[in-house]
Amino acid sequence: MTRFSVVPAAYLLLLRGSGPDLEVLLQLRGPGTTYKPGHWATAAAGHVEAGESVFAAAAREAHEELGVVVDPADVVPLCAMQRTLPGVSDPVEQRVDFFLTTRVWAGDPAVREHDKCSALAWHRPAELPDPVVPHEQVLLGLLAGGDVPPVVTYGFDGSGPW
Repeated sequence: MTRFSVVPAAYLLLLRGSGPDLEVLLQLRGPGTTYKPGHWATAAAGHVEAGESVFAAAAREAHEELGVVVDPADVVPLCAMQRTLPGVSDPVEQRVDFFLTTRVWAGDPAVREHDKCSALAWHRPAELPDPVVPHEQVLLGLLAGGDVPPVVTYGFDGSGPW
């Protein structure tokens, strides 16, 4: 069996409103990004650096990408997603994405990395723009339904999330 590496990432969903008025801040990925340009995605996300907690990574990414200040103590775990590329029978790399939320930040979110992000917009999880990064669309769909399990898998055996 081939040993694989796990790449951890932190996704911070900035939320406002509640119930049917719940909105999440999304970014339109710009032409300068190598992954899914032209797709909508979580506004602040990135790899966890060595020695960094997912909470600190989420706060760092929010500042780098949106210019807002988030206290890691105000970051709330939502879900972990283990994923690989759909249809790959022998994955040598897997991702573990930590989806976190916050409703508390200082500053107004703005595009800070213009090559990687073309726009920011608030969207209801049940009314997403098209297209959305596929694995993030799964998570946002679960959020829209109000039932997000603590752990979700994506891309294994070509099957959906559970």
